[in-house]
Amino acid sequence: MGVIWSTESVLPAGTANVVPVSDSTARVDDAQQLPLTGERTVPGISEENYWFRRHEVVYRALLHRCSGRTVLEAGAGEGYGADMIADVAEKVVGLDYDETAVAHIRARYPRVDMRLGNLAELPLDDESVQTVVNFQVIEHLWDQAQFLRECHRVLTPGGELLISTPNRITFSPGRDTPLNPFHTRELNAVELSELLVDAGFRVELMTGVHHGPALRALDDKYGGSFIDAQIERALAGEAWPDQLTADVAAVTVDDFALESENIDASLDLVAIAVKDPAR
Repeated sequence: MGVIWSTESVLPAGTANVVPVSDSTARVDDAQQLPLTGERTVPGISEENYWFRRHEVVYRALLHRCSGRTVLEAGAGEGYGADMIADVAEKVVGLDYDETAVAHIRARYPRVDMRLGNLAELPLDDESVQTVVNFQVIEHLWDQAQFLRECHRVLTPGGELLISTPNRITFSPGRDTPLNPFHTRELNAVELSELLVDAGFRVELMTGVHHGPALRALDDKYGGSFIDAQIERALAGEAWPDQLTADVAAVTVDDFALESENIDASLDLVAIAVKDPAR
């Protein structure tokens, strides 16, 4: 669940503004909060709120696909997403390679069966889960094809892989290497589809996250890109202007839209891939 750059470099210790988070996610306090490293997003920080909501909207849109199922979240990050899934799923297994994140999730989100492990070798039996959730993670992996084969292995026939990742075309435009130093390889829609099919999946849906009307208005307000305005402040290493902080803190999941049209212009790619019983 990565961001472009962490805001921690521009937030003096103890001065981050806390904003309300979703109903299924507890409020953040200093004792519970994972540090912002740029590798994952966390809820409850005003200057991080845009990225958090941009992640949260995908969970909300696909949450019904997890209802009553045994779900693996492969790459659980801060854990708020796995906890959201626990609202509807029969069982949620979380997996992450980071020991600090695993300990954090076990303490803060006890409904999640949290495990330490490598996504290239999922520590689960064949055909043991009905859904795999992998949001904003695959771009961090060195062997993406191996990971997808592992997802196919642990899914039951007819099981679903729900996956999202930054769209390379808009996230790192015109670059051979990703802007985010934590990303190994970013994908466009065609490349993601090819990886899924090669791993044995049928792609049921390929859609994308776009700015809705309120965020498009903020793009105009900030000279064409609300995202760039945030990045510039993060790179400057200075306190954020009050108006920018307020605009970022006010973003909600309703300010984003998932649309299949114009997929190459999307901010993030979102796919549903199915393990057909015959494969």
